[in-house]
Amino acid sequence: MILQAYKYRLYPTKKQAIRLQAVLDRTRELYNAALQERKDAYRMAQVSIGYTQQAAQLPEIKEIRPEYADIHSQILQDTLRRVDKAFKAFFRRVKNGEKPGYPRFQAYDRYDSFTFPQSGFSLTQDNRVCLSKIGTLKVKFPQKKKANPPQGTMKTCTIKREGEHWYVVFTCEREQEIVSHPSEEAVGMDLGLLHFGTLSDGSTIENPRHLRVSEQKLKKLQEALSHKKRGSKRRRKAAQVVGKNHRHIRNQRKDFQHKEARKLVNGYQTIVFEKLQPANMSKRPKPKQDEATGAYLPNGASAKAGLNKSILDAGWGQFQQICRNKAEWAGSRVLLVNPKYTSQMCSGCGAIKKKDLSERWHSCSCGCSLDRDHNAALNIKRAGLNLLVNESQARTEPSGDALLRSPRL
Repeated sequence: MILQAYKYRLYPTKKQAIRLQAVLDRTRELYNAALQERKDAYRMAQVSIGYTQQAAQLPEIKEIRPEYADIHSQILQDTLRRVDKAFKAFFRRVKNGEKPGYPRFQAYDRYDSFTFPQSGFSLTQDNRVCLSKIGTLKVKFPQKKKANPPQGTMKTCTIKREGEHWYVVFTCEREQEIVSHPSEEAVGMDLGLLHFGTLSDGSTIENPRHLRVSEQKLKKLQEALSHKKRGSKRRRKAAQVVGKNHRHIRNQRKDFQHKEARKLVNGYQTIVFEKLQPANMSKRPKPKQDEATGAYLPNGASAKAGLNKSILDAGWGQFQQICRNKAEWAGSRVLLVNPKYTSQMCSGCGAIKKKDLSERWHSCSCGCSLDRDHNAALNIKRAGLNLLVNESQARTEPSGDALLRSPRL
């Protein structure tokens, strides 16, 4: 059994939209209050408060604030669980030596959803979502599917606001249906910026550069926003327009990645990528100072900023995750290999020849001559196949304990 999410657009009436926003505002207020209570308790008395103690206060809160009595109890409980998860993740990062990232208060633009974790929601036969203490809302299902498309047992229901639109996300538990894959071929893929991807068979996937294409339009919209008076209605409308365009770019990128991932999964049994870390690759360079004068020296930050924008626009990490999800359903597999020397190593003889990023053609003394990214894709494929061989040998070879227990000849 696995969990699968289904996301659909909601079409609430004006009164229903006001009601949804009111529930979202109250849950955000509860989240921030619970966070403040934990901070104050530890700062003043060195006491750590958990979910159980805060959930026990909900009946009293409903008596003092009647508006909370009009919200389903499980929504409020899930809000407190979010605070608890945020603190557990914070302590985990501290323990592992990572950047802590203390839980922060949620502003209007950052807190955009609430969840029914177990009950309080249902689907009606006339394609509507019934939410406890909110009402029955119209939902739009894809035309290619029949009514009530969520399959399996519905576990949770999340209502999410994106700009002025509302969406419902059902999390369903269902059996995984593995489809036998028609191909046994493997392919290596080198992700880049000149081409979004170069395959080991020599074909390429062009980089659509969605953010770069819309950059000038976004710049004008952002300038118009900066000229509006803070707190004014015009500024709020301008901010909504900017947000709408950013969501459009995000949807374009996700649509492109889903389509390309589907082509890869349908065409190959094994897909091999480099194990990239886009967050580290897009970090700003450290400042440089003159030891004698203390003056700051040029560190290439301007050029790196443009490169970082292109890396984030490509969305390599999201694309790899989409491929993994689709491959799991199709009976395929996605492998991640160490990216070390994949661009420097010759795919023909294995010799390592260091090349700058400006060198786009690989030429080796062994006679191997091909595009740099194509060469890297071949190395990635070979590393993935070697990984499969090593895993197969590890499964078939007997362990040390088994050898000790085996009878002597």
